[in-house]
Amino acid sequence: MLPESTATSRERSNGDDPGALMGACPLPLTEYQEIVLAHGSGGKLSQQLIQQVLLPQFRNEFLDVQHDGAVFSEAGTRFAFSTDSFVVSPIFFPGGDIGKLAVHGTVNDLAMCGARPLYLSAGFILEEGLPMRDFWAVVLSMREAAAASGVALVTGDTKVVDRGKADKIFINTSGIDVIPAGVNIHPGRAQPGDKVIVSGEIAVHGIAIMSVREGLEFETEIASDTAALNGLVHTVLAAATDIHVLRDPTRGGITSALSEIAQRARVGIYLEEANIPLGEEVKGACEILGLDPLYVANEGKLLAIVSADDLAPVLAAMRAHPLGEKAMVIGSVTDDHPGLVCMKTRIGGIRIVDMLSGEQLPRIC
Repeated sequence: MLPESTATSRERSNGDDPGALMGACPLPLTEYQEIVLAHGSGGKLSQQLIQQVLLPQFRNEFLDVQHDGAVFSEAGTRFAFSTDSFVVSPIFFPGGDIGKLAVHGTVNDLAMCGARPLYLSAGFILEEGLPMRDFWAVVLSMREAAAASGVALVTGDTKVVDRGKADKIFINTSGIDVIPAGVNIHPGRAQPGDKVIVSGEIAVHGIAIMSVREGLEFETEIASDTAALNGLVHTVLAAATDIHVLRDPTRGGITSALSEIAQRARVGIYLEEANIPLGEEVKGACEILGLDPLYVANEGKLLAIVSADDLAPVLAAMRAHPLGEKAMVIGSVTDDHPGLVCMKTRIGGIRIVDMLSGEQLPRIC
């Protein structure tokens, strides 16, 4: 007969007690004993969750790249694979809805790898009591967004949870795309001398969501910038194949995205605040709400890091596309202050623009 302590340990290892697993693999040391909203911000706490909890358990050559999607080869063809979940509140907002956002979000993550769209999956978590007309509207929106993006939704899943156990509807989408030969977009490829471009005015999506939540009204409605960026990326790659880095600055805004790139590539990034495009109504809304637009989410904008030689053709190609008409060069890559993003302010000072440390806008996508 086994000693009581040994028997209990073995019984628990076959049961549902999480302590048994933690005994074999100790819980990583963090400042938080519970998950908080800021763990989903795309900023520092999100990075800590990934770096301290997830990556050590699943580390492999694909995850270590920390790209917007996994890039792999099969039978001589390169593919990108990505997944994302959407919990935005409210589910309908000016310029879009959770369904459109779910399609665009995964298409864009794949586009940031330079991939051409192929197939999507969709998983729905539905709360009991969700009006059927709302679900139908979301489904139709997803169909239209997929058709416009050139992707087919080929598989999926639906689950229903008890009333009060979710918030209307959550959606997960995954996708797989083909990467053309000669394209090598990678967050570690940012090099000193490269230029940083943003494809248009920032912070639009986040402020569109917050204007609904807070009941703000403006002379002109602020609508989300949610859009599929694969067409814009295709246009850019036709102008210059050797794009170093692409990133869609969603949660955490442009500075959190650039901070991730700076850390991954071990370079510094220098921004010019005066060059960062920002609409007047979005700027005013940020001032009213006490938000820094540099950290506010975008859903239809991209950051491109390109060599100085490719800057002119890439910028021209962007500005010739409807989604890049207001593209601007906002900074450069330097070998100074590796891992940090610094910005020259409008009044001439220099400040470090760190990754978002808290949660400005929960459930923004």
